[in-house]
Amino acid sequence: MTLSDAVAGAVAALRRRPADVLPFYLLGAAIPAIVRVLPFLGVAVAVVYLELSGRLDAALADLEPGALEPPDPEAEPAAFDAWAEEVVPLAEQLFPLEVQLLAAAVALGSIVLAVVLYGAVSAGQLSACYGRLRDDRGLAVGLAGAERFWLRFVGLYLLEIGAWIAVGAIGLAGAALIGGALAAATGTGAAAALVAIPALLAAAVAFAAIRAVFAFAPAAVVVDDAGVVGSLSATVGFLRRHPIAAGFYYVLAVGSTVALSALTSVFVVLEVPSIGALLTALVALPFLDLLKVGLYGGPTGRLSPPPAPERSFRSRFADGLRRGWAELLAFVRATPLLHAFVVAAAVGTFWAGWELAEPLVGTTETSIAARLEGHVPPTAAVEFFGNNWTVAYTTAFGGLALAVPAFVALAFNGLVMGVTARLEVELAELAAFVLPHGLLEVPAILVAGALGLWLGAVGWRRLRGRASRREVVDALERAFWVVVGLGIVLAVAGFVEGFVSPYYYEPFL
Repeated sequence: MTLSDAVAGAVAALRRRPADVLPFYLLGAAIPAIVRVLPFLGVAVAVVYLELSGRLDAALADLEPGALEPPDPEAEPAAFDAWAEEVVPLAEQLFPLEVQLLAAAVALGSIVLAVVLYGAVSAGQLSACYGRLRDDRGLAVGLAGAERFWLRFVGLYLLEIGAWIAVGAIGLAGAALIGGALAAATGTGAAAALVAIPALLAAAVAFAAIRAVFAFAPAAVVVDDAGVVGSLSATVGFLRRHPIAAGFYYVLAVGSTVALSALTSVFVVLEVPSIGALLTALVALPFLDLLKVGLYGGPTGRLSPPPAPERSFRSRFADGLRRGWAELLAFVRATPLLHAFVVAAAVGTFWAGWELAEPLVGTTETSIAARLEGHVPPTAAVEFFGNNWTVAYTTAFGGLALAVPAFVALAFNGLVMGVTARLEVELAELAAFVLPHGLLEVPAILVAGALGLWLGAVGWRRLRGRASRREVVDALERAFWVVVGLGIVLAVAGFVEGFVSPYYYEPFL
């Protein structure tokens, strides 16, 4: 397979059936939503402990109006120091040794969970790409690969991290020893400082070499069914036999990373950072993985990429939107009881947030008018869409982890909305702002929560051996199209929130 064939195959595989690859990348984007369940659980346990021990009531009793709003440390340094001295005893009450140990355990558990999840999802992503480049059903191959290769991917990640740490430690130790000897011999630190330059260059070369080898090792695991050590050996052989293909991938990967970083920086300046994340998850990462698998597996003769679609991108995109809308309506109609439960949970958690915020009334406040300062309708509309759609698909696909992340996201959003509403200085203004776009946005987020719970039930049945691999694959593809439908709703809601919601009520309030 030539370089041009590899690029054409990657583009064709992604364009022809995006729903056969992208669900694994949406699942990868949902990993933080899954991992954050542990911190949320840790906070809940800490609050219960503080409540039962009486520390929480004592801390709240010490709160005074404005106690949580520090003075500007630059404009009023003396007032800030006085505020800090008052807050320290409060922090000591809320963070005793038991809570600190709990925080450490939660942090360690979150790291372990993240590594395992990234290993499993990455195995699914590369396997799905391999399946599509063989013109098989990518999701089916991806799920089989995730179940088969996840431990090998975790091993590769840990081995690469260990290699980076070892190289960094050796480089620092060597530079310190040589620099110390030169400083002692010359009596000046100038010579020691010069040692840092070649040491940094050597470390950069070593890091690049490590990344170069480990970049293709996951493809070797999937294509060759190699183990951790075997994949590294196979990768070295591939680099030796096909240096031009490997170099092309490295240049393209680094170039796309730099370009996306620059583009994301522009988006940040324009206050639409979520668009950069969407482009990375839905375009850059799947294309680079397809290309990597195509370049590595092409010489083996096992690939037969699908042909390029005959219809235009615009026509296929329109068909995708229509299918997404149809799948969204069908899902809502098919799961009325599930949606009723989600609505009840949202109302209940909103009420809980409202009640929990009662002790904070008078000590802190929120203001919709303050949050809308500097509002620029076009960029705000795009950011509202990007952020809300990200919340929707991470909630939905995160729910595959036995529904817990989806329910936690649903409960967290309800609590936050309840607390925000209780502390709002102008509740009528907040309600007027939320009403127009909320009629679309809130139901869409609730449907995303229901979709996450539905996927969680599928995952639970698979874990117990009551659902086949094909049923899970069908559920993932259906969830993808429902998320596309939610994107349509949230795009309209974002437009209304950007151009209508902040302004229409001004003559009346």
